[in-house]
Amino acid sequence: MTLYYTLVFMLLVAEMALFMLLVIPLPFTMRRKLFTFISENPIVAKVQYWLKITFVFILILFIDSVNRVYRVQVELAAATEGNNGQSATAIMGHERLEVQARKFYSQRNMYLCGFTLFLSLILNRTYIMILETLRLEEKVKLYEGSEKNTKQAEKLAQAGDAGEIARLKREIKLRDQDIATLKKQSEGLHREYDELAERYGATQENGKLSKKDK
Repeated sequence: MTLYYTLVFMLLVAEMALFMLLVIPLPFTMRRKLFTFISENPIVAKVQYWLKITFVFILILFIDSVNRVYRVQVELAAATEGNNGQSATAIMGHERLEVQARKFYSQRNMYLCGFTLFLSLILNRTYIMILETLRLEEKVKLYEGSEKNTKQAEKLAQAGDAGEIARLKREIKLRDQDIATLKKQSEGLHREYDELAERYGATQENGKLSKKDK
């Protein structure tokens, strides 16, 4: 097995271990802390970014392995048809064994890359489903009044995004709150200015009327 296929196999083993970690039954608080850590840790966000690039290369390897399997299958069929008039010993000769070996290695690489890509999709979907379940459990606890840790609840609601994206979303939310506060203050100042302008206009009119009366 070449080096890159060895790395693909190691990634497949890591995916299986991560899948077992996700589906293993854990208490609600531990699972919430685990998903909060995954969503907020910047190192995890960088690892997810590089894994996406790695899966693109694995997809290229998968396409190449499928192409190799097809070519070996065509070559094997051509060799079998060419040896129809020969004896069975000639058909099972050295060339056929070599083609069979290449077919085995090509199929092994195809299944290895295919299962790695498929398990990555399963992991992503499993992560999203568990995250949605945790959010629903959090809402139920909040409605029942049995959950008092609101900070952890807010972190869980923001889980599922990359660390940098989650941080930017929090900053945007704070900016929106500041903008809303400034709008309220500006509206209050505008109302006060209108009231003062009306009072000033009323005093000016009263002054003119008093001068005319004199």
